[in-house]
Amino acid sequence: MSDIKIPLPKLGESIVSAKVVQWFKKVGDPVSLDEPLLEVSTDKVNSEIPSPVAGRLKEILAQVDEEVQVGAILAIVTTGNVPTPPSSPPKKEHDPFLSPSVMRTLEEKGIPFSEVERIPHTGQGGRLTRKDVEEYRSCPQKAATLTPPTSDIERIPMNNLRKAIADNMVRSFYQAPHASLITEVDVTPLMRKLQEQKESFFKKHGFKLTISAFVARAISRAVNSFPLINSSLENETILMKRFVNLGIAVSIDQGVMVPVIQGCQHLTLTEIARQIAELAEKARTHRLQPQDVKEGTITMTNFGMTGTMIGIPIIRYPEVAIVGLGAITKKVVACVILK
Repeated sequence: MSDIKIPLPKLGESIVSAKVVQWFKKVGDPVSLDEPLLEVSTDKVNSEIPSPVAGRLKEILAQVDEEVQVGAILAIVTTGNVPTPPSSPPKKEHDPFLSPSVMRTLEEKGIPFSEVERIPHTGQGGRLTRKDVEEYRSCPQKAATLTPPTSDIERIPMNNLRKAIADNMVRSFYQAPHASLITEVDVTPLMRKLQEQKESFFKKHGFKLTISAFVARAISRAVNSFPLINSSLENETILMKRFVNLGIAVSIDQGVMVPVIQGCQHLTLTEIARQIAELAEKARTHRLQPQDVKEGTITMTNFGMTGTMIGIPIIRYPEVAIVGLGAITKKVVACVILK
């Protein structure tokens, strides 16, 4: 038997630390190879840290809510003859705001997803944790006997992601001068095409063809003619990019994440639609990896999905432009017919 130290790995080029969100194992629990030990949160994504060996968790050195530097030791696992826990059952349809570890625990405990709302959520930002599920299974009456809050004000500590979003927005607003241009575009032919092809496209590819995919392709082509909007700022230097890494703003339970379509200028419409669908799903299920959110050159946000006509998005510093899409509506317009 030997003791293996588990350090916090480097989760991205610019990431130097992470906060411990929750532990999936207790001291003394058996651990399988590559089984998640804990979940950590950075200013970009939440990540599960797996065990590099099979054994038993001997010691936990980083506590929940503790900020840990890259390379710091999180835990110690003792290797040896440890029974391997049974594998998790196949995943089922789930609430998109539950982490993979929580979904596994729900399935292991036999708790239907219809009961999720009854379980007290004690995690950061009101998230459901594995501990919440385990406590609910041991005492399901707890949810029904909770006393209502005695104050009309609820104080929710900001997690790393919310702090990063707030800090980046403030920095961008004050360091990048904003000028907004608003225009209307007639998308009648495009909407007609979408209506005609959406069912056959979904049956063939398994994901939707949306207006966002067409706009993303248009942006990646337009920057060839206007390269300055695809540049970034480095102190007093403008960096002209010959590639398009298009950020796609996705609304999640903790705010907004911006996964990036790498090399968008080389992708077909179908490939762009696939990337949008896959990245949005990963963002909403907290499965984004550090490489999914890095090195964006220009961003697109579609607030029109909520019915909003006009919005003024904030540029993601150090990018120099962002494209916002408003709601698509039907209008009666005057037409001039030339004879």
